[in-house]
Amino acid sequence: MSTQIDRKQSYTIKEAAVLSGLTDSTLRYYETIGLIPHVTRDASSKYRVYSEDDINYIVSIACLSATGMSIDDMKEYLSNVERGEGAAPDQIKLLDEQNRRLAEEERNLKLRRHYLQTKADYWRAVQNKDLDQAAKVSEKAIAIAKEVKESRTTI
Repeated sequence: MSTQIDRKQSYTIKEAAVLSGLTDSTLRYYETIGLIPHVTRDASSKYRVYSEDDINYIVSIACLSATGMSIDDMKEYLSNVERGEGAAPDQIKLLDEQNRRLAEEERNLKLRRHYLQTKADYWRAVQNKDLDQAAKVSEKAIAIAKEVKESRTTI
């Protein structure tokens, strides 16, 4: 999967994409906007050559991106890393806020899954010709739908 240059592990952009879970085009874009620092190019081919440190850095970015963190927040996070220990309060605030957003997304996802399960229960009751149960489950689904709607208005 990788080549040897100067006895150090190196990777192509395709290999970097596989290892990080990001696409080639995302890696190029992140480099263009400065999220990924300058990547070394092969002297003869001019192709990008990623070092093990580059891959580790890119995987960190991919992890942040996977949380839904915005590019601006990722840039702030990486800038804060450069500041070191003095940036700890800013990092904690940034990460806690992203964690709060993820918790809200998780809550909304669970709510939508509960709605789907309730609708399936409704149709099971209909299939079984249990109209009383269908009516009860329908009311439950309406209540869940209302909760989903209300969760959207608090964003």
